[in-house]
Amino acid sequence: MLRVFAISDGTGITAERVVRAALTQFTDTALTITRYGNVLTQRRVREIVSEAEATGGFIVHTLVSEELRRCVFTEGRKVNVATIDLMGPLLARLSEQLATPPLGKPGLFSPFDPSYMQRIDAINFTVRHDDGRSLFDLDQAEIVLTGVSRTSKTPVSIYLAYRGWRVANVPIVLGLEPPEELFRLPRRRVVGLVIKPEHLAELRRVRVEQMGIHGYGYADLAHVREEMTYAYHVFGRRRDWPLVDVTSKPIEEAASEIVTVLGHSMRGGLENIK
Repeated sequence: MLRVFAISDGTGITAERVVRAALTQFTDTALTITRYGNVLTQRRVREIVSEAEATGGFIVHTLVSEELRRCVFTEGRKVNVATIDLMGPLLARLSEQLATPPLGKPGLFSPFDPSYMQRIDAINFTVRHDDGRSLFDLDQAEIVLTGVSRTSKTPVSIYLAYRGWRVANVPIVLGLEPPEELFRLPRRRVVGLVIKPEHLAELRRVRVEQMGIHGYGYADLAHVREEMTYAYHVFGRRRDWPLVDVTSKPIEEAASEIVTVLGHSMRGGLENIK
């Protein structure tokens, strides 16, 4: 199997992506890509060239250091390892057109802007805190959703996470005391999700049929009403918690209302706490 070594004095992601983009023009290719980032010394270059020689591979690189680019070329020629410089020719042409030399400093470009990293962090946090999990750091959530089963807690949480919010959701279960951590959260942090019992019963009936299981009262209207009564009792213990009715609302609309009732505002393209 052919091996390609994508190396860079930055992350190496750009070099790997260029190779993968090129591979889309070929079918049935048996090829693996090994990415090496943070390659900053000639010694490290020689190690990678030796590995490429031993495996019969070749090197693609986006090194901005002229010294390291020259090293890759020289060491590759010594052992008959092909090397493809993706950055050097472009830097040379830009230097010519702009009449100024390149800085040659690695790490100046990041393929991920701050908003992207914020979303990744928020999504990771939200997945870890789905359905009442990881209560030990519940106070780190920017938004906490609580409500009975099938009130869109998880899909709304994921949607908000994609917009950059660290969200947790905590279920309310009939007859069970909600976790104490929920009630210790400060104001403008928790939102209770409510829904008309008739609509919730229908949602659950469809869910039970899809799963092919018996609900044991899960979808019965009388049981659903009892659950909602209990949920309102829980909400009443913290009257500063705003309630959002999710009956027949699309996820985007419910999420927008949650952001609004908590007093959040737009900033940098993402909703953030004031």
